[in-house]
Amino acid sequence: METQRQKKIAGVIQKDIVDILQRAAIGGGLKGILISVSKVVITADLSMGKIYVSIFPAKEAKELLKGIQSNQVLIKHELSQRTKHQMRRVPELSFYLDDSLDYIENIEKSLEGKENPVKNPELLEKRKKS
Repeated sequence: METQRQKKIAGVIQKDIVDILQRAAIGGGLKGILISVSKVVITADLSMGKIYVSIFPAKEAKELLKGIQSNQVLIKHELSQRTKHQMRRVPELSFYLDDSLDYIENIEKSLEGKENPVKNPELLEKRKKS
């Protein structure tokens, strides 16, 4: 269970990381790319932070995530400059791709298409009566 302190630090990091990544994308000439931080998880000892990033359009996501991961040191430094009055130490950051939006989109597509088990119950496995 997350403590109140972990939640507070995660909120501060999330707000600042979004701003850092958006500015980097615009400064890097990546117009039309939307980067958002969907979740930040901080360990109990406040030493590690997992940052889940959602990137739109999805076809650019893997390449941009590699760029973000290769610039972790610069991102952490920028974050430490922004949060120096709120946190003594900035946790080590690791970035992950949040593909939950793709997952939801796939569910919606399958519900709209022919493979909708609600409209076509033949797609479901038959239950055995006990």
